[in-house]
Amino acid sequence: MKRFLINVLLLVLAFTIQNCVIPLIPFLSASPNLLLILTFSFGFIYGKEAGMYYGLVAGILLDLFYSGPFGFFTLLFVNVGYFNGICTKYYYEDYINLPLVMSLVNELIYNVYIYVFRFLIRNRLDIFYYVREIVIPETIFTVVTTLLIYRFFLFTNRRLEEMENRRD
Repeated sequence: MKRFLINVLLLVLAFTIQNCVIPLIPFLSASPNLLLILTFSFGFIYGKEAGMYYGLVAGILLDLFYSGPFGFFTLLFVNVGYFNGICTKYYYEDYINLPLVMSLVNELIYNVYIYVFRFLIRNRLDIFYYVREIVIPETIFTVVTTLLIYRFFLFTNRRLEEMENRRD
């Protein structure tokens, strides 16, 4: 229970930083998708079911903050948590290549989802502009940020496991 509360607190903190702090930094043209990083990390480390629960929390936070149909982001984040939870059997704590590849794939899926359901449907067909100005900078920034966030998350996860083992 303690782990769940700390992880939800991490999601709320990531949401706050992503939407309130990073846009205030003037030299950043793109922002990392911290909620996506945490959602795929939760799914990757804890499994499909936990990934879906944390994806639900992250999706609801985004749906409440942004306008549009409710459930738009929730559907995406629940699926991201689930499909990254399938990779749990390949999880090794110090193996960073798979999380980086997963971050890249998840960011590309996220941007394709946003493009199709937010732009393409409204007949905004300039995909090359979208890729050049939004997808590439955001993807690079998210993958680089994954290096830091994932290591911090692993450190926090190890500490929580040590605390649980001491208590037992």
